[in-house]
Amino acid sequence: MKKVRAAIMGSGNIGTDLMYKLKRSKVLEATVMIGIDPQSQGLERAGKEGLAVSHKSIDGVREHADLFDIIFDSTSAQAHIENAPVYRELGKIAIDLTPAAVGPFVIPSVNMQAGLMADNVNMVTCGGQATIPITYAVNQIVPVNYAEIVATISSRSAGPGTRANIDEFTETTGLAQVKVAGAKQGKAIIILNPAEPPIMMRNTVRCLMEQEGPAVEQAVAQSIEKMVKEVQQYVPGYRLKHPPQFDGKRVTVFIEVEGLGDFLPSYSGNLDIMNCAAVRVAEMLATERFGVKQEG
Repeated sequence: MKKVRAAIMGSGNIGTDLMYKLKRSKVLEATVMIGIDPQSQGLERAGKEGLAVSHKSIDGVREHADLFDIIFDSTSAQAHIENAPVYRELGKIAIDLTPAAVGPFVIPSVNMQAGLMADNVNMVTCGGQATIPITYAVNQIVPVNYAEIVATISSRSAGPGTRANIDEFTETTGLAQVKVAGAKQGKAIIILNPAEPPIMMRNTVRCLMEQEGPAVEQAVAQSIEKMVKEVQQYVPGYRLKHPPQFDGKRVTVFIEVEGLGDFLPSYSGNLDIMNCAAVRVAEMLATERFGVKQEG
């Protein structure tokens, strides 16, 4: 069967890296890249890869609507809010890589079913993709009264879009700790670290559980380890830095994310995890909604 055609809205680093990841997909084919800068490196690379390109923003989406079925939006939260009605009008499925939260939050290892019938799927944030699976894993064993996450990324991997979305990041990630992971309360913090050489993405997840004790600790640790393996199926560079640390009803988990290095440097795990998760969701949508089957 033919692959499902995909467009990329946004010709920056995220969109360009996404294009290279799609080249490996057995069910998706990147056919269009759309941006706003005719001189952008992303559009130039896309043209050389054989994609149709446009620098006309949402007008380019309309002009090339017959060339794609799914569109990845890697612009900004505000831009996606403005673009989403056009995607819906054109009958396209949107994978939103911004914190706009127009559609349902989806974390592939946690609530994939939430996105399978939606026409606009929100990938939360990089911090959300990295930490919500951990909070969810804890909550599967014992109720989590409060979850707090700290995402630390290299300042080099925080481009204009990331910096413009800082407020949306904290709000969306904190909300998703409750709505998706199941915590009663959630909070998110992001730190842009200027260290040289650049650090990899590091995430600290702290959960206040309703219960404590050796049996709880053992079950929670096993649940976390199982979840890490599930995330690694689509984000190979996702790993525990240390075993979970318990202090009474508190558990602290340290996660590191190393990028695949397709286009972005390996320290840009914050961007890589978003693209890996977005491709995973789109592949599942292609399988469930379009009937495309993965080979092998």
